[in-house]
Amino acid sequence: MNSLVATSRNFRKAACLLGLDSKLEKSLLIPFREVKVECTIPKDDGTMASYVGFRVQHDNSRGPMKGGIRYHPEVDPDEVNALAQLMTWKTAVVDLPYGGAKGGIGCSPRDLSKSELERLTRVFTQKIHDLIGIHTDIPAPDMGTNSQTMAWILDEYSKFHGHSPAVVTGKPIDLGGSLGREAATGRGVVYATEALLAEYGKSISGMTFVIQGFGNVGSWAARLIHERGGRIIALSDITGAMEDPRGIDIPALLKHKGEGGLLNDFQGATPMDANELLIHECDVLLPCALGGVLNRENAGEVKAKFIIEAANHPTDPEADEILSKKGVVILPDIYTNAGGVTVSYFEWVQNIQGFMWDEEKVNVELQRYMRKAFENIKAMCRTHSCSLRMGAFTLGVSRVARATLLRGWGA
Repeated sequence: MNSLVATSRNFRKAACLLGLDSKLEKSLLIPFREVKVECTIPKDDGTMASYVGFRVQHDNSRGPMKGGIRYHPEVDPDEVNALAQLMTWKTAVVDLPYGGAKGGIGCSPRDLSKSELERLTRVFTQKIHDLIGIHTDIPAPDMGTNSQTMAWILDEYSKFHGHSPAVVTGKPIDLGGSLGREAATGRGVVYATEALLAEYGKSISGMTFVIQGFGNVGSWAARLIHERGGRIIALSDITGAMEDPRGIDIPALLKHKGEGGLLNDFQGATPMDANELLIHECDVLLPCALGGVLNRENAGEVKAKFIIEAANHPTDPEADEILSKKGVVILPDIYTNAGGVTVSYFEWVQNIQGFMWDEEKVNVELQRYMRKAFENIKAMCRTHSCSLRMGAFTLGVSRVARATLLRGWGA
């Protein structure tokens, strides 16, 4: 099941639990705007290359739209639509004054030089500069993009609209980025994990963890879990997988990676079959990579007691049902990985105020937002006698529906 179908299915289940009017339900599902643009650039060798870029703006009833821009060969309209919709519910779950958006370019950033990536980013910005804005739509980094990409977007946008640091988040600190933003998604995942485990009288200390994906989110989550006494017994990235039942030495692995080493070259753990990682015995499984990795083929073999969805849409609906029947507790993505957009909101606020926060304030506020959102999700679970996923969806959808009605949707 592709991500758009799965996301829409979860939305409809939430709308049914909430008893939404059918016309309002349909309106909330339809994107505000979808844009497809051609981006042609000269390559370094003098040849010309064309790429297709997308920006989907899903909803703006609660505030300006917010969402990342990803560079990946598999970027397509369905994926961007699904992620834009997820951002609408995600920002509502953590009660940020935003709606959802998402964008991307179908390209392989590893095959492009830095100068080619800059030209591609600037052309894409030229095509969408009149659609984004400080109070309209605020992009951020996503898969295949980073703070440098945001710096190029800021610079190109500012040529048309004047200096506008709040038009993107996830920028370099020297251009108005926020302290704590790099770690924000991974840190938010850890705060969410702590909130969930506390419900069961447990803490991170002494628990065993398996992490799929060791990029920005996975590596920060691993670092913070290790600092809290959690034992990470297996992890993987695109180069391979490794295990150590005593617990992998995360500081040593981070040092190895920081010096340019590959995960599968690390000598501090035993290599393992990456296909076995998701079904490795552990207390907590954190999928931090691509979507759809937990499906009907492998869900029955999952041995984890808790699944923390740090990636977007890592669990297919069929797997969701199988895992729920097994008693596996799943913390849903639209809450779990909301730390990134929450600190992006803090960055936007700082840019508008022209006043920088220190990192301690950023982290304290992030923890407060994540804890409050978890309490609100649990309240919806009690009200509707539903799973955490449906608790999160009903919370997000109800807030967007109320805002839509208050603004005069029926007029």
